[in-house]
Amino acid sequence: MQLDPKAIALLSQITTATLTTLLLKKGLRNVWLRGARPLRTGQPRLVGRAFTLRFVPAREDLATPESWSSPISTRAAIEDMPAGCIAVVDAMGVSDAGIFGDILCARMQKRGVTALVTDGVVRDQAGVLGTGLPVWCSGAAAPPSVAGLTFVDWQRPIACGGVAVFPGDVIVVDDDGAVLIPAALLEEMLLLAPEQERLESWIMGEVDKGAALPGLYPPNAENKARYEAAKKTGQ
Repeated sequence: MQLDPKAIALLSQITTATLTTLLLKKGLRNVWLRGARPLRTGQPRLVGRAFTLRFVPAREDLATPESWSSPISTRAAIEDMPAGCIAVVDAMGVSDAGIFGDILCARMQKRGVTALVTDGVVRDQAGVLGTGLPVWCSGAAAPPSVAGLTFVDWQRPIACGGVAVFPGDVIVVDDDGAVLIPAALLEEMLLLAPEQERLESWIMGEVDKGAALPGLYPPNAENKARYEAAKKTGQ
């Protein structure tokens, strides 16, 4: 389940914007999880494999405070979360029922969960922030999850923010949001992403020197040759 530390170190240096560009070149247009925004800006970029949880609409006989003690509950799911994972929660974009509060987030933090990502909202915002667990969500609401949602399962394919997320896919989060890397494309992204960052850094240097964008971004054959020459000389 855990990512190789080298993969984490590499991807933690790659922006989510760069990753979406690379994935677009591979034909994947739908990898940015809508509604998942940092609860606190300025957090470090984080990387981890997805541990998925799923809610469905509330049904009065199931979505009750008593359900919190059920074997199928968010509490039980949290105890299955391995250290280093990123919990990705399908809350259907519901904005008036907080899926997790400070106590659940504190437990996740104690278990070594890297971050919580959801298209829904949390509750007890100040308390959640106080746990130190990095959270990407669409905001905060006072009511508990059972006011609008029924928890049904974990570690199954989900839809979060309109994106299909499978357990074990890789999630990268930063101030621009949350991006999914399909597990099967991880190794390719580890090869391509650093080169894309180097190229864009060189292009930015050329822009700083006053270069015009046509033929530079994206680079034409002449500028590609100039870039390759600059790489060889370490400039």
